Amino acid sequence: MANLEVSGRILFLCADAAQVERQLAGEDFTLDEAGALRDDISTDEITPISVLTRFDERLGQCPYVGFHVGGRNPIGHDAVRAGGFQVTVGGNRYGKGSSREHSPLAEYSAGIRLVIARSFERIYRQNADNLGLFTSTDFGLIERIRRGEAIDINELVAGRDPLAAAILKSGGLLRFGQLHMQRVSVGAEANDDTPRTLVEKILARHVLTTDATNASLEPGNGIFVRADWRFVHEYYTGMAAHMLHATFGRPLNLREPQSMLAFEDHLSYSHRSELHIRNGLLPNVREMSQAHRAFARDYGVRNHGYLNETNSELEEGSEGISHAMMAERYALPGQIVAGTDSHTPHSGALGCVAFGVGTTDMANAFVTGAVRMTVPQSLRIELSGANRAGVTAKDIVLHLLADARIRAGAGVGKVFEFAGPGIATLSTDERTTLTNMTAELGGFTGIVAPDDETVRFLKERRGIDFTIEPWMHSDEGARYADVIEIDCARLAPMLAAPGDPGNGITLDALDERPRIDIAYGGSCTAGKREDFDHYHDVLSWAAERGLRVPDHVKLYLQFGTQDVRDYCIAQGYVDAFERVGAILLQPSCGACANCGPGSSTDTNQITISAINRNFPGRSGPGKVWLASPPTVAASALAGSIASFAELQQRFTK
Repeated sequence: MANLEVSGRILFLCADAAQVERQLAGEDFTLDEAGALRDDISTDEITPISVLTRFDERLGQCPYVGFHVGGRNPIGHDAVRAGGFQVTVGGNRYGKGSSREHSPLAEYSAGIRLVIARSFERIYRQNADNLGLFTSTDFGLIERIRRGEAIDINELVAGRDPLAAAILKSGGLLRFGQLHMQRVSVGAEANDDTPRTLVEKILARHVLTTDATNASLEPGNGIFVRADWRFVHEYYTGMAAHMLHATFGRPLNLREPQSMLAFEDHLSYSHRSELHIRNGLLPNVREMSQAHRAFARDYGVRNHGYLNETNSELEEGSEGISHAMMAERYALPGQIVAGTDSHTPHSGALGCVAFGVGTTDMANAFVTGAVRMTVPQSLRIELSGANRAGVTAKDIVLHLLADARIRAGAGVGKVFEFAGPGIATLSTDERTTLTNMTAELGGFTGIVAPDDETVRFLKERRGIDFTIEPWMHSDEGARYADVIEIDCARLAPMLAAPGDPGNGITLDALDERPRIDIAYGGSCTAGKREDFDHYHDVLSWAAERGLRVPDHVKLYLQFGTQDVRDYCIAQGYVDAFERVGAILLQPSCGACANCGPGSSTDTNQITISAINRNFPGRSGPGKVWLASPPTVAASALAGSIASFAELQQRFTK
């Protein structure tokens, strides 16, 4: 394929809903006529939760059905295909959020062959490459396409790293793998004295050399690495199996299936999800589960599934959320962990390189053992001071998300290395909140160098006597793209206003306190042991004073894993939770992914949530404020947004 022939129309994702609707009605625009473009278009909007039960060409009916602008969703089912569009144009940070490959697959299946945007999020763009969907930041292409000019493929891949270019020229990653990954060797570790970051040292021990790639760790170079762990969850397993069987036939020859894990963690409460029931999605959910379990069974992959796989309504929930369980049971310092979830960096708190990938990346990794990545630059987040009472790691990361540099995209594709004396004051559970939410920061991953706290965590949680090796730290003088300093002692409880995790505001600066309908404490970010310590601190204080959650509020607490649930039972936390009227839920991603109780069901509802992202439609049609676990619990009792300190003042006067 020498040229990209584009005979179809151009769809501008405008910041004005009426402009979008005019295009769907048949009107074509120039770039100037289109006006302002929407920034921050998330994969939750390109393919919302309601369409993710489709994992094949049926996704072509769905691109942009969650696209939200002007208070509405102007793009309906089959609108893109029916409109004859082949090019999409958006603004900054296109494809942010979830790692779901459903988004570029939906675009490609609907006929889109090129996406043009000011900038792209890392996982989205890599997923698009892997499918053969071209992406570009060159807005000069628009007029050339309007004139009917064919675009040379070499021009489209110019400026991309050689691996991305080779994959696109091959027609996608699986075809590239067939051509270039028959001979693979582990790259040699560098022996010079150049100061290196911990991530560079880990990559040097895992980088591969193939027919088309070298082992250079120069930032921007496309490489493959051998992962110690590869995991997949049910939204991706069926799609990966479909791709692999279509390409390689049956049976597959998987590489080292003992280092692969499968998780059913998202949909175990879907039978209580208003979204899934209303849209008739439960048969599709069962089809996905069957495909997931068949793959695990047929190829000997360990599956962490539902608490009761024969009838999830009898005993609800899952064993646990995938990346939370990876930190609790599997990941170790110095390893590489790749998973089909953007929050895979969760395990980086243990000192490993953990990152999210899309379906095609994981499918390729299943058969080759190699995971594609682009060598990232690192940002050093230097933490000093200790958190004040009522301030948690969630407040640190919401503060960082609101930083103008991060909002402008300074963290996109980079490693967030959390370091400094302030990190020593944080437990591993709190550190996982920081590394987990590098997904929202736009980063490749987050990492904390292992220390005495890491050793304590591994001993307490797994009974492992781990010895930190001398190389497991960043060297003095290592290269960083930038250093961002945060004095934790100066931070106050934070919120993120509805629409984006970057809409940060200190709680005490919020003059008008919204009345809330739902308070949700759970998810991978806020369903850990220490998160439940925070919930209990607030709710036990309230229970001792006879306080209960007001009638107009529902407080949901959902355990991240079985281990967390068992910990709470052993600590005696459940009594206080029940006395204040909290609704307890078994482990699952649940409301965080609009897959269970705790999601809003109409646009007028307001939720305060400890989850990691609040993109439009993410947890239902209502508005979602993000906050820390203690702020969520305190707000549930107050009936409106409040900190624990404010709640205490209110009821001790």
